[in-house]
Amino acid sequence: MATSGCSAQTKSGAGKDKGEVLDGSDIMELVENKDVFTNFVDHKFQELDRDKDGKLSLKELQPAVADIGAALGLPAQGTSPDSDHIYSEVLNEFTHGTQQVSKTGFKEVLLDILIGMATGLKRDPIVILRIDGEDLIEFINSPSFEPEMVSIFSQIQPTDRSLRNYITRALEQLTVDHGMPPSSDSWVLSNIVEPALQPCAINDHENPLSQETLLQEFKKVVQRVAQHLKEQPVIVAHTENTFDGSSIKRLQSNKFELDKVDRVVNEVFTMVKADDGKAVPEEEFKKIVTEILGCIMLQLEGNPISVSSNSVIHEPLTSSTLLPSSSS
Repeated sequence: MATSGCSAQTKSGAGKDKGEVLDGSDIMELVENKDVFTNFVDHKFQELDRDKDGKLSLKELQPAVADIGAALGLPAQGTSPDSDHIYSEVLNEFTHGTQQVSKTGFKEVLLDILIGMATGLKRDPIVILRIDGEDLIEFINSPSFEPEMVSIFSQIQPTDRSLRNYITRALEQLTVDHGMPPSSDSWVLSNIVEPALQPCAINDHENPLSQETLLQEFKKVVQRVAQHLKEQPVIVAHTENTFDGSSIKRLQSNKFELDKVDRVVNEVFTMVKADDGKAVPEEEFKKIVTEILGCIMLQLEGNPISVSSNSVIHEPLTSSTLLPSSSS
C-alpha cells in the first residue's frame, strides 16, 4: 500500500496520535494547481513512454496500473483473482479497449483517479502507525493493565483451556491502542507472536488457572512481543469511523438526497412489481422508510458505533512512483 502524497502528521501523544494521517490534502493540492499537475503528468508520461512515440502501449501502462493498485492497498498483480479484476478495470479506464493511450487521455484518467482517492481519504483518513513496542511496554506498566486484562480473560471461553491458548486469545484482544499490531496478520503471527510464545514453558501450572498466573505469564509474553517489535517494527494502516446518525440527519435535511431515496424506492417498487400500490401504497412505503431512518438516527445519536480496521503494510511506504511525493 503506497501512502505518499496525502499526509498530514501529528506528533503529540501516544498510540494513534503519533501516526501520519493520510487525508488526501497533498493530492488535492497537486491536482488543483494546473501548471504543477501538467508538469507532473509530463514527467510521469515521459518515464512510462519507453519507445518515445508519444503514446503509451499496454505494456508501458503496466507500471502505472501497478502503482495505482499499490496506492489502493491491493496485493501484487497476479496474486489474487479479486484484485486482478480491479487491476483490469484500472487498465480499461485508461485504454477503453484501445491498444494505446495519448498523453491527454492519460492525464484525464489519472486526474479522475487521484481526485477519487483524495475524496475517499478526506472522508475516511488513514493513519499510518509505526508500532515498535514502546506503547505496549507502557500499557503493561500502566495502572490499567491488570483490570483490563482481568476483564479480557473473563470473556475468553476457549475449548482448549491451556495457558498457551488463553495467552494467544488474549493477545488477539489487544489493539493498536495498546501498541499491538493485528495478531491475525500472518506475518505478525509468524515473526512476532509465535517467537514470543516459544521460549515460555507454557504448560498448565495449575488447573484451573489462577488469575495471578494468567497475568504473570501474559505479561512475560507481552514483554517479548515488545522486544520483537523493537527489533522489527510493524507498519499498520489504521482507519476508524464513528456512526452517530449525523449522515442520516444530513440526508433528511437535503431535499436533493431525499429525492435520490425516492428514486431508489420507485425502482424497488418496479422491480417487485408493486408499483400498482395494491400491497403497500408507494407514498406510505416512503413514509415508513423515512421513519425508520429517523429511528436509526436517534439510536445512533444516543449510542454511537465505532468501527475500525487495521492492516499491516508489507512494502515500503514509498513504493508508488506514480503518486505525488509528500511535501511534509
